[in-house]
Amino acid sequence: MQRYDCLIVGTGPAGLGAAFHLSDHHPELTVLLIDKERMSTGGLRNDCKMNFTFPIGFPLEYWEKQSTEEMIFLATKYLPPKILTTRNIAVYKKRADRLGVELLEIRQSHLGTDEGLNLINELMENLGARGVSISLNERMEDIRQQERCIVTDKREISYRKLIIAPGRKGFGFLQKIMDKLRIPYVDNVVDIGLRIETREQYYTIVHDYYDPKFIFPDKVRTFCTNSNQAFVVREKYQSQSGRDYFSVNGHAFSEKRKSNGLVNFALLKTVGFTQPMASGQEFAEMLGQLVMLMGGGKPLIQRIGDFRLGKRSKEESFTGDLYDFEPTLKGCTPGDISLAMPARILRAIWKSMKLLDTIVPGIMHPSTIMYYPEIKLYANKPQFLDQYFQAKKDIYLIGDGAGTSRGIVAAWASGIRAAKGILQNIEVKHNS
Repeated sequence: MQRYDCLIVGTGPAGLGAAFHLSDHHPELTVLLIDKERMSTGGLRNDCKMNFTFPIGFPLEYWEKQSTEEMIFLATKYLPPKILTTRNIAVYKKRADRLGVELLEIRQSHLGTDEGLNLINELMENLGARGVSISLNERMEDIRQQERCIVTDKREISYRKLIIAPGRKGFGFLQKIMDKLRIPYVDNVVDIGLRIETREQYYTIVHDYYDPKFIFPDKVRTFCTNSNQAFVVREKYQSQSGRDYFSVNGHAFSEKRKSNGLVNFALLKTVGFTQPMASGQEFAEMLGQLVMLMGGGKPLIQRIGDFRLGKRSKEESFTGDLYDFEPTLKGCTPGDISLAMPARILRAIWKSMKLLDTIVPGIMHPSTIMYYPEIKLYANKPQFLDQYFQAKKDIYLIGDGAGTSRGIVAAWASGIRAAKGILQNIEVKHNS
């Protein structure tokens, strides 16, 4: 059985951040990264939008401004901060303020899905050149804490320190590991919402501010705006019972690609369960299964024009006249989202849509498409032993799936923090 100084499960930005920080400071450490996918995963692979402003992406219960800004600076060594230009922000802010809406101005970089893949390849080659071992298409299946080893679908691997960074898709997997290790946690928060798709001419703010961050009343926000060569995708998840369901997401290619004239973004409402404390993941899974039932195994789509008339969308809702562009995600079922989304969530999101249409007139055009569901599972809250995200002796849980971040830069920073904790208490063998 091979033994490594540090074993990292997950090659998204959290795992990569940890690997680079360990290699930078003690290159003699033996480090192995594994991932169940065939290539590095996470936000770097999906559109690759990066926010370099605190507290965007940084849950305030774990992060404070001064030390976080230092880690953001460290992250820029590997994550290129090609900051996008913003214009006319004061105009949008003034409109938003009148309505009780907040518009956050942040430092953003956007590489696009195509350039994100290039960055991943560069980072992986860099790690390989440093002597860091990488094994893709290898799935962690179990852990034996007393023996300090994990079991994968291919072998057993021994470790001195273990970092688990599964990302949002690994939300349920991480819960199983925490249950086995008896790590206390809660997952009482989840984001539920819609993916909105329309023509750029109806959401012109993207010409001034690539990914505008609006915060509405009732815990609703815009998230992950994509324009230029933009498209909607579906992502498969598996419930704890083993049944599949889909969530939608948005992508965009780099500015090197010709624009398709469309824009998409998420409108998400944060839902928290307190009395009684309940699982946000199980709630999201139930909603996902309801959509699978109503949509014949596919996500639902509905034109705003149909929704405002109180009728479901049909196939003919997606051709001709006002409905003059086709949805970029073809594998969806036209229907009535109001039958599938809880009323309280839908009311809050619809109210936010109307506020947004006042700030950026046009978004409520009848042709605008609503995709449902968009679900974000990143609210696992483990009970940590220290500030370095150590949840059990020599076991660290980081990234979006562990609730320590919400985005690429913050996930990378959480990897740096875990690496700092490891370097403080690991015996490093220096070469003679």
